[in-house]
Amino acid sequence: MDKRKVIAAYRRGFISIQECAQIIGVDSGQMTRLVEDPLLTSEGTAILRKDRLTAN
Repeated sequence: MDKRKVIAAYRRGFISIQECAQIIGVDSGQMTRLVEDPLLTSEGTAILRKDRLTAN
């Protein structure tokens, strides 16, 4: 399963942080870092795509 979708479900309140970590297969410390990672949000993905386009 796509980590971004699982994290989005957590952010929307559909699952708990513990369930999110269990689905992804990480411990809670790693889960906190994943939730705060800007590259795993839709905005971060857009930034990453923009960077790739300007690099070419």
